[in-house]
Amino acid sequence: MIVDRFEPVNLSELIPELRLEMEPSLQALDRLLDDDEIFLRIKADLSKRHPNSESVGRRSTPVEVILRMLMIRRLYDWSFEATERNVSDSLLLRQFTRLYLEAAPDDTTLIRWAKLIGADTLECLNERAVTLALERKVTRGRKLRTDATVVETNICHPTHSGLLNDGVRVLGRLMGKAKHILGASGEVFRNRSRSAKRLGRSIAEGARRRGEEAKEASKEAYERLIGVARASLKQASKVRQTLRSEEAHLGGGRLADELERFEGLIERVVDQSERRVLNGESVAAGEKLVSLFEEHTAIIARGKAAKKTEFGRKVWLEEVEGGICSGYRIPEGNPSDDKQLQPTLENHLRLFGRPPRLVAADRGVYSAHNEQAAWRMGVKRVALPKKGANSEERQRHERQGWFRRARRFRAGIEGRISVMKRGEERIFTLVGHLP
Repeated sequence: MIVDRFEPVNLSELIPELRLEMEPSLQALDRLLDDDEIFLRIKADLSKRHPNSESVGRRSTPVEVILRMLMIRRLYDWSFEATERNVSDSLLLRQFTRLYLEAAPDDTTLIRWAKLIGADTLECLNERAVTLALERKVTRGRKLRTDATVVETNICHPTHSGLLNDGVRVLGRLMGKAKHILGASGEVFRNRSRSAKRLGRSIAEGARRRGEEAKEASKEAYERLIGVARASLKQASKVRQTLRSEEAHLGGGRLADELERFEGLIERVVDQSERRVLNGESVAAGEKLVSLFEEHTAIIARGKAAKKTEFGRKVWLEEVEGGICSGYRIPEGNPSDDKQLQPTLENHLRLFGRPPRLVAADRGVYSAHNEQAAWRMGVKRVALPKKGANSEERQRHERQGWFRRARRFRAGIEGRISVMKRGEERIFTLVGHLP
């Protein structure tokens, strides 16, 4: 059963000699988290764990404690295990998290609750933080800077042979689970993981050799590996149909769904491997699947000298003066940067009720259309450096004092991105600015 909070206890009054006092950032975050709208959004997500979570069952860890422990974890960039240990050992953190004298929830409990908080809720929480910053005059939304970064997915470097090997291995594992459910009624199948692994190793060794003979050997190994994957897919389809049948055990429904999902992904891998390796076709980056386990991963070529191609998702950030991240977007694939300015300005207009006086971005965002669109929306100063060789008139425009100051202001978002990617970013940048 969902519980709101524990009965309050002031730990500093229990042991006055210790003179317990929170650091300023914790004090600011403590006041921010007293906001009822934030609390109710989190409670609504946690209540979805079971149909009657709000009224039936044993008492859960209170919503207030879960919210504050997750904030502490992000604030100090701790693991779930370290969060449990440090909160248990600290009277100050017990007071901040409103845990008081109760036992701290286990790290696995925190993980289960954290998974229930959806992306929509996080977006609403960020917007609520912006609203609070506006009410307290931490920011007025007069200056806006925007830029993109790539968050890489935690995957191995993708290769066709590696993906095929993973697919055969996953299907073998899932069919092994089905064997325990179906028992004697199930069809006898062959686990082809060893064959796929051997062929994958042969392809990797052949890639080090050169010459036509090595290419032909590699192509032949790929043909055999694709054949192994197709055989595993055919067998997995039969197992799935058996699990769906009325005779199958009731516990097979979820396993059948998982088999169906991986079958679709592995069919995509087989198709792109045939087209690219056997037929020599060029497969567009948007059509490629680079991971079976993180299928949302996109291929993003940004032209950086250190890393020309990255595998992950592009994140578009918006920041106003006062260090407030006013918005973020995760676009599909690898869209051009110059298509992101107008949605950014529209989001700013929605949050603040008026356009910024100044907007600054890097060269990738520049286009004559973007400049005109920003001026039409009411932005007085648009600092978008133009790519390539510039005319004398354009050079004079970009040498103006306000334009140079705007470029220095824009550079600050690079520091924000760096901090975020190191994992030290505070959940709400508003912390530390509240009165």
